[in-house]
Amino acid sequence: MTATAVGSPLVRPPVPVVDIDLARPGEFRLPGDRGPTRPQRQARALVRLYGRPLGMVSAAGAAGPDGLWRALAETAHVELAEQLTRLRAVDRAETSGGGVRHPALQQAPAISVVVATRDRPGKLRHCLRSLLRSTYPAFEVIVVDNAPSDGTTEALIREEFAGRVRYVREPVAGLARAHNTGLARVRGSVVAFTDDDTLVDPGWLPALAGTFARDPRIGCVTGLIVPAELETPAQNALERQGGFAKGYVPRTWSLSDPPGDPLFPFTAGRFGSGANMAFRTDALRALGGFDAATGAGTPGRGGDDLLAFFEILTAGHTLAYQPSAIIWHCHRRTGDAVAAQAFGYGAGLGAYLTGALLRHPRRLPALLRRLPRGIRYAMTRSHARGADPEAGWSRHLALLEIRGMVYGPCGYLRGRLTGAGAGAR
Repeated sequence: MTATAVGSPLVRPPVPVVDIDLARPGEFRLPGDRGPTRPQRQARALVRLYGRPLGMVSAAGAAGPDGLWRALAETAHVELAEQLTRLRAVDRAETSGGGVRHPALQQAPAISVVVATRDRPGKLRHCLRSLLRSTYPAFEVIVVDNAPSDGTTEALIREEFAGRVRYVREPVAGLARAHNTGLARVRGSVVAFTDDDTLVDPGWLPALAGTFARDPRIGCVTGLIVPAELETPAQNALERQGGFAKGYVPRTWSLSDPPGDPLFPFTAGRFGSGANMAFRTDALRALGGFDAATGAGTPGRGGDDLLAFFEILTAGHTLAYQPSAIIWHCHRRTGDAVAAQAFGYGAGLGAYLTGALLRHPRRLPALLRRLPRGIRYAMTRSHARGADPEAGWSRHLALLEIRGMVYGPCGYLRGRLTGAGAGAR
């Protein structure tokens, strides 16, 4: 797929991605707090106030870094006014001395971070370096090498991260299986998962721990995922369509207090994504971990995270979304890769729903009752985006997702029948 073909993203120049805080005028940081930077003419910025994320804005045409920072700040005050008002009210009570004051944890829970990888040592190196910059007092890192083609990843861990990262090899392909291998070895009371193509924000682990500490009923916490780079047309197009972000306002979901979403709790994709999720270790183990017939690397293509979210809610736990728990994601760089990803998301959704209904067949009537309202809701949202200048590309990806959803149930059943689901609950 070329950038000018039908159904391809529009050609757009690379856009630097930066991290700014309105409480620190003139300062730009690279994603994942990799150091300062000085963009010149344009940028897309994650805007914060005293460390808390407000949203993302873009600005261009300003003269030099100082002018660009002012342009981004002015744009933020206009586009993110509601978020600013809300967070300023919170920060008046919680901040002093120009910095954010997070609620102190009586005892920081030990967190185990599992990073599954396969044949991407370069990306993994950047991910681990960002993760190890965290100042959280009690965490371990486990890398699960999933069906590797050689020993490059093992050598990377041995040579560059010895004593700081534990290495485990899982010979059978499948993201859910890799996560289960890591889950079996973690020591922390909280287990967090991210992917090898991410950069971890320094405040990720404290934000996760603080959210769990606020309510013992919370069994799972997901967080904000923002782009680490926007260098290709495909990356820009994916971000213009919403990317992976689930918003900038904390939320919780539970079966005891359901939201107005007509398809809840089946709309697990609204709760978060697998690149940024954490669970109470005992709760996830009690569920049997992840369904090994789902996830990347299996015929199901995905859905492992969605099914885990659904099972957490069904087991009576609360699921929380905390935007201050930030992961920076390196989006796929080509149109072909994004298209394949769209099909995989659809397939994962179909696989997840199949797995959920096989485990809880009594929920099928509820899903069928809510389906017409859910379709009308989705069509209304789609119509609202009809003026999008990249509507053709959006429709192309939407069609691929639908095709994936149709395939998903077959993929899930194939995974179980061919042995990929041998470890499933």
